Amino acid sequence: MAQGREHDRATALVSLPVGLGTALLLNWHSGLIAAAAFSFGGLWLSPDLDTRCRALQRWGPLQFIWWPYRRLIPHRSLLSHGPLIGTSLRLMLLFLWASVLCGVMPQITIDQLWRALNLWSTSNPDQAIAVAVGLEGSVWLHLIQDGDPLPTEWHAIQRIRRGFRRRR
Repeated sequence: MAQGREHDRATALVSLPVGLGTALLLNWHSGLIAAAAFSFGGLWLSPDLDTRCRALQRWGPLQFIWWPYRRLIPHRSLLSHGPLIGTSLRLMLLFLWASVLCGVMPQITIDQLWRALNLWSTSNPDQAIAVAVGLEGSVWLHLIQDGDPLPTEWHAIQRIRRGFRRRR
């Protein structure tokens, strides 16, 4: 398993090719967004936020927003390290905190926040794809660096399937 510095170094190195690849496939603006999303995903939205890690420390005084994630999500589980699932949960937690902030600031409602996000993603599909590619790509890099891109539950399912096949 890679250490925090190794994850950070790889994120910095791979964000450039991800951005260039996205720019070639979509456009240069989407390429910049993909590279930025990849960096943000690797440095601030790491699957390791459920542990005391560099990504958690980067949040500084806002570390408390990850307290529910750290208490409820087991490390290297499908919920923390699962492709798409882990990223989605971390983004949903951020949206939940944004919703709490909307409750404190009555001039912005949750509905307005949701509509703005929906409008942006439908008006700018290339950029929305670039954000998704960047965030999810950084998670895959993290999992590959850990040496096993599949969460622990996936291995248990495979063992059960092998045992079931032998009994037939």
